[in-house]
Amino acid sequence: MQQPLWAPWRMEFIRSEKPKGCIFCDFPEAPPSDDRRNLIVHRSARSFTCLNRFPYNSGHVMVIPRAHVSDLGALSAAEWADLQDELRRAADVVKAVYAPEGLNVGMNLGKVAGAGIADHLHWHVVPRWGGDNNFMPVLADTRVVVEALDDAWSRLSAGFAGR
Repeated sequence: MQQPLWAPWRMEFIRSEKPKGCIFCDFPEAPPSDDRRNLIVHRSARSFTCLNRFPYNSGHVMVIPRAHVSDLGALSAAEWADLQDELRRAADVVKAVYAPEGLNVGMNLGKVAGAGIADHLHWHVVPRWGGDNNFMPVLADTRVVVEALDDAWSRLSAGFAGR
């Protein structure tokens, strides 16, 4: 017998007013005191790392340039270097904090490639473990994320503080 899987928090997201503008531009403009609310776990000179509000796995972060660009070639050499340093740092912190067996690291460039925010490029860093793609996504089109975002923010912020 099938049992329903309830996710009532999704209705709030569906019905909520979507923000105007670009959240990836707005978040780093907010004061650092808003970082927890905006899920920013680290800031560099030209980039930042934040948790994905709708993660594929616990510890799923995004590494984002402050420059509002959708094309890799639009980043200056300094912006690109900073973004890559932040990506390396984020991967190291996710590995140290979550001890995954592997990582998915990638970008979706363009809406048809799967970018939810296509106008502002960003890297995804997703920790992976053997067997983490269990029956839920296959049979129920549902992901099971085992850690609350606020707990992930605390763990990852502490991990970045140590680097």
